[in-house]
Amino acid sequence: MTRTLRGKAAVAGVGQTTYYKHGQSPDAESKLALEAIVNACVDAGVSPKEIDGFASFSNDRNDGPRLAAALDCKELRYSNMFWGGGGGGTAGAIENAAAAIACGIADCVVVYRSLAQGQFGRFGRGAQVRHVSGDAAHTVPYGLMSAAQMFAMKAMRFMHDYGIRQEALRAIALASYTHAQSNPQAIMHGRPLTEEQYDASRWIVEPFRLFDCCQENDGAAAMVLVPAERAKDFAHRPCYVLGTASGGPNRSAAPVHNAPLYGSSHFTTVAKHLYRMAELTPNDVDVLQSYENFTGGVLMAMVEHGFCAAEEVNDFFVLDNLLAPDGRLPLNTSGGNLAECYMHGLGLTIEAVRQVRGTSCNQIDGAEVSMMIAGPMVTPVSSVIFGAESTL
Repeated sequence: MTRTLRGKAAVAGVGQTTYYKHGQSPDAESKLALEAIVNACVDAGVSPKEIDGFASFSNDRNDGPRLAAALDCKELRYSNMFWGGGGGGTAGAIENAAAAIACGIADCVVVYRSLAQGQFGRFGRGAQVRHVSGDAAHTVPYGLMSAAQMFAMKAMRFMHDYGIRQEALRAIALASYTHAQSNPQAIMHGRPLTEEQYDASRWIVEPFRLFDCCQENDGAAAMVLVPAERAKDFAHRPCYVLGTASGGPNRSAAPVHNAPLYGSSHFTTVAKHLYRMAELTPNDVDVLQSYENFTGGVLMAMVEHGFCAAEEVNDFFVLDNLLAPDGRLPLNTSGGNLAECYMHGLGLTIEAVRQVRGTSCNQIDGAEVSMMIAGPMVTPVSSVIFGAESTL
């Protein structure tokens, strides 16, 4: 018997709140979570009371039992958190929700993420401490205190090894900003980015300029999953989970920068499991949403998912190849973490669903297979592939 989640769960609804710059949300984090979940239920046409499972990631502070009580759910059958900070668990939370549905543990599971930095403090800020110990003792004394500093080293190694030029990173940033101009909900809507602006922007830490770095935002997003046999009960075009995978290669979680494969986004093993479950290849993917904590991670993740070889990066990563609707592989069609919102990748995942539904603001004609890659360079990482009914 084949063990698989392929085609066992479908997306019934997606929902978001208004997105804000970090620290500017007028609402508490828990209220944002509830609003996004209710919006996803409205999109699906189901009552929040029907939710019986909750799955989140990135150390979300809004636990399932409390949300179930606030939503007046009839019963709680499943409550799960994907370990790891940042966005590596975005697709992993969907994996957990789909597994619960496939195994009959729950029937209506919501995946969610909420963030209000004005309430709890700036996410990912370098630690303000007098003394360091443990893993931090190997990094903080040498100036590795922020995510940008830590991940820049991996990206620089990869770019050095394969002769990759800065223009490849610039193309990723420009694609996100270009797509955001068609998305009224994007924070950077109405604020286009030019090559000249990118090139003139300040260095954060090489190879990352200002526009290579994700935003910091407040808000919430949610997605409701149900058994696949219910997919046609809803108004939207059915969207199925075709494949998921999470984890990382040997010692990818080494916290002191001594992993055997250093210049990596940690998808070398994950991608293989993803395609095996989905029964697809990179050539089958019509549109891609790839988590941009930093553009270097997108570049490495796309290589490790087989969209091009490392030696081909300079030719592949040009703006025209990445733009909707006619690019070779349209990328981050809502604006992504760089230009729509940094909701730890769940916004990107919702955009992947919209492409299959045919409702994106930058729709790819005939899109039937849509992928989301989550959290490059953290551990664990994860990926998910969604498909239309024709893919089953």
